[in-house]
Amino acid sequence: MTSAPLVPPAARQGPGPLPAPLVDALDLALSHLVTRSLPGDRRAAGVGLGTELAQLRPYELGDDVRHIDAAASARTGTPHVRLHVPERALTTWIVLDTSASMAFGTARRLKADVAEGAALVFGRLGIRRAGSVGLIGFGAGDPRVLPPRGARPGIVALRRLLAEGTSPDGRHDPAALADALARVAKLAGAPGLVAVISDFRDQREWERPLGSLRLRHSVVAVEVVDPREAELPAVGHLTLVDPETGARLEVNTSRRGVRERFKELERRRREQISDELRRLRVRHAVLSTDGDWLAELGRHLR
Repeated sequence: MTSAPLVPPAARQGPGPLPAPLVDALDLALSHLVTRSLPGDRRAAGVGLGTELAQLRPYELGDDVRHIDAAASARTGTPHVRLHVPERALTTWIVLDTSASMAFGTARRLKADVAEGAALVFGRLGIRRAGSVGLIGFGAGDPRVLPPRGARPGIVALRRLLAEGTSPDGRHDPAALADALARVAKLAGAPGLVAVISDFRDQREWERPLGSLRLRHSVVAVEVVDPREAELPAVGHLTLVDPETGARLEVNTSRRGVRERFKELERRRREQISDELRRLRVRHAVLSTDGDWLAELGRHLR
């Protein structure tokens, strides 16, 4: 399937403010999550900036005076400096859903707006400590790939793709998420962080590639939902259009049985996603279009 042009949704509101203190507060939580979940020893070779002490030695001309250890210097009578094991630069991959269903929203903003905000948060945190950020957008034909970049170029490239919008209706590919995850597995070299941001609607067979990624990387699944997806209002006859496939369905929402059946099917779908992510030991964050998505993301990452 060739790539479809992305279109900014007409009702786009944007993710809202991203206060720096709140984003900064997520840095420690995300760092702990990565440290706990990444397999193996992630220490880099050599010495440099970091938190783990590598050696304590006498001061030499040219050493950074900020690294002088006051206690050791006072004890020995000779200036000493502390050298640390450097932290390995982390590569963050953002797997972003740009399918047509992300242009839906009936509350404060669209699902695409919430996904944009989450992607920006992971992007900002990903470039810290000399890290880099790569992105794979799926759901609009062939995956759109941005190779990992650090510092400002990484954020600029991320913002540029986010501004392009979502796929037009009727471009559904049920294997899009699975293909994007397989692409990350091929491109990602050293162990890093993978943030999957999607509504997980009508996507199939993503469990195996996600499980494979979890064996090597720290993985966070961010599920974006809208309250209207959970239940139908009693407003009489409705014509529903599936944005992914373009299929049309006539329903009588005045019938209580129809509304209850719809609610039960959605509850089961959401429950299956949650159970599968729990089985794979993937951190699962659910962000809604009707709430404070940034605060919710912080609570899920702790």
